[in-house]
Amino acid sequence: MAFYESAFGLERRFVHESGEYAELETGATALAFAGETFTPTQGGFRPNRAAELAGGAEIALVSENVAASFAKALSAGTQPLVEPERKPWGQTVSYVRDNNGFIVEICSPVGG
Repeated sequence: MAFYESAFGLERRFVHESGEYAELETGATALAFAGETFTPTQGGFRPNRAAELAGGAEIALVSENVAASFAKALSAGTQPLVEPERKPWGQTVSYVRDNNGFIVEICSPVGG
């Protein structure tokens, strides 16, 4: 939670007293984290680890200033994957890996 607050400027919405479940405020939705003891270990679950290949998913966070958000994330300890670049459809997109190796897209609003 503290890492996402520092790297991406998100605020805590809820933290369970056990510390094993928490949510961050992201607007209309919440970004939730559960401890590995709460996730199913059967059926192919693999924990994210910074030293291993990233899982086949990503979190996308929309920013009005992708370059500044990308720089803030790097200063908080994320690993750069793709520096901010403008796509043909006008969106600016960048990618980092968080402290657990999960991919986070930092992008401008579509059409913005």
